[in-house]
Amino acid sequence: MIIINTDITVTSVTEQITETTSQVSEMNVVDVISEKAEETATIFTKLSEMFSEKFPVLIFAVIVLILGIVSSKIILKMISKMIRKSTLDKTANGFFHSFISAILYTVVVIIALNIIGVPMASIITILGAAGLALSLALQQCLSNIAGGFIILFSKPFKVGDFIELNGISGEVEGISILYTKLLTADHKLSYIPNGIAANDKIINYTVTKTRRLDLVFSISYDSDFRKAQSLINEIIEKNPKVIKTLAPVVRMTAHNTSSIDIDCKVWVKSGEYFDLKYDLMEAVKETFDKNDIVIPYTTIDINMNK
Repeated sequence: MIIINTDITVTSVTEQITETTSQVSEMNVVDVISEKAEETATIFTKLSEMFSEKFPVLIFAVIVLILGIVSSKIILKMISKMIRKSTLDKTANGFFHSFISAILYTVVVIIALNIIGVPMASIITILGAAGLALSLALQQCLSNIAGGFIILFSKPFKVGDFIELNGISGEVEGISILYTKLLTADHKLSYIPNGIAANDKIINYTVTKTRRLDLVFSISYDSDFRKAQSLINEIIEKNPKVIKTLAPVVRMTAHNTSSIDIDCKVWVKSGEYFDLKYDLMEAVKETFDKNDIVIPYTTIDINMNK
């Protein structure tokens, strides 16, 4: 009679199966790692080959970009000198400088992209899409650019003129592609969008050499208005800033509730306008005081009944 130890047999078989499975798993892990390593090496190899192929092109594109920027600056300087020597005024210098610089730099970037290998059709498509998006998003800026062209060619004012624009009076410091710069009398620099400047009412005080100064002097009804007129005419005659070839006007203009108004209209050079205004205001006050011409002011009479 033969007795078989089943426990020993089952245990032995189980150990063999476990060992075999472990060996297979270890082989699979090694194979996977080897495969991934080969894939990674292949990727790095392709990147290295691509970089080695494109590196000279990238260097060349960067060099072209730098040379293009430097050349653009040289061209802009030459254009600015040509404009200054030409019959164009200073207004065109700043505007054309801004506009041409934008065009030149755009061309340089397009050339650099083309050298790298970006197709020209793709560049044009991208620029067209970008232009459409920008035109929708930057409508106000495009309006300012168009306004700059209108100002440049219609020439309602130029650099150095004293103008009133958008409720601001000042000397034109410059006209860029987007803004007109005004330096006010108290030395504040105001930037007015060209779109507003091209559509707003513009008063140019420099375009003519002379201006008319209009003043109104009020006197009381008790004062002799003829004498007041004569005194004003004497002051005008003595002041060298008044243009004598153009006859002044000194006449009564209104009968107010508590005063008589006398108009004083004289002509003066545009650059001496405010000086003459202050001279006449001060001289008339001093002369009226010396000659008993009363300048009315608001008074209140109080009557008390006992």
